[in-house]
Amino acid sequence: MGGTKFAISKRLFSKSNMKDFMFIVFGILLYAIGYTAFILPERVVMGGVAGLSALIYYATNIPAGISIFVLNITLLVIAFSALTKQFVVRTIVGVLLLSLFIGSLQPLFQAFSIITAGEDKFMHVLIGGMLSGAGLGVVFSHNGSTGGTDILTVLLTKHFNLSFGRAMQFIDCTIIGSSYLLFHSMETIVYGIVFTLVASYVCDFVVNGSRQTVQFLIISKHYKEIADTINRRVNRGVTVIEGKGWYSKENVEMLVVLSRKYESQDIFAVIKQIDPQAVVSQTFCHGVFGEGFDKIK
Repeated sequence: MGGTKFAISKRLFSKSNMKDFMFIVFGILLYAIGYTAFILPERVVMGGVAGLSALIYYATNIPAGISIFVLNITLLVIAFSALTKQFVVRTIVGVLLLSLFIGSLQPLFQAFSIITAGEDKFMHVLIGGMLSGAGLGVVFSHNGSTGGTDILTVLLTKHFNLSFGRAMQFIDCTIIGSSYLLFHSMETIVYGIVFTLVASYVCDFVVNGSRQTVQFLIISKHYKEIADTINRRVNRGVTVIEGKGWYSKENVEMLVVLSRKYESQDIFAVIKQIDPQAVVSQTFCHGVFGEGFDKIK
């Protein structure tokens, strides 16, 4: 029993999980800054639970952080049977962090505003969208969740036979469109759409960039040392392929390494340190699936 608890604890607090958690915290903080510093002061309504919470704040002055927490927990309770345990745990962590950051930053930016509301509104919406989108991209890249639309989408796809994308579009359009009931302004709807488009584009850019994979082919007489160091330092697998140089007629060993793009510099540093004369080929991959990469779809 004690060994099982130790194993679970070790897995939970592994270096990889702690790294993911730190990036998730950073991503949620980035999203909260964009939301509270640039979007709420301009009274813009976007999609998702964050947009619904903004609408509640504009109408009642209830802090957005409180609404985000209450709405997400309510949705989790309603949709609990349709969600996986892992999704529920990650969403609860994300919602707690998001509610905490927004609840702390909203009064801070109200007291010490970094923008003048109403001046350069379009620019403020762009900046808010970029910060929020980048934050969400970081969260999603490290297997995090902020709840909200994800929970509603699961419910709609289960009970109304809608695709994930269609369900998400329906929810976002409904929330953004409902802002007309409060402001009686098409301009508010347009700004909400602009924010959603910018945030989605930046989010996709960050996610795709972080998941881009590369393949290395390395030929070196010091292949064993290079392979061991890449295993240990970069934490990536290495495959050794035996070959023969046709010009020299000598047997050679070639290393094959698959890694994320952001790990490339670490791999080059290892090769340069051990064998600056090594022959290295680097190519970009359209996709790599399996252990250590994306799941097979």
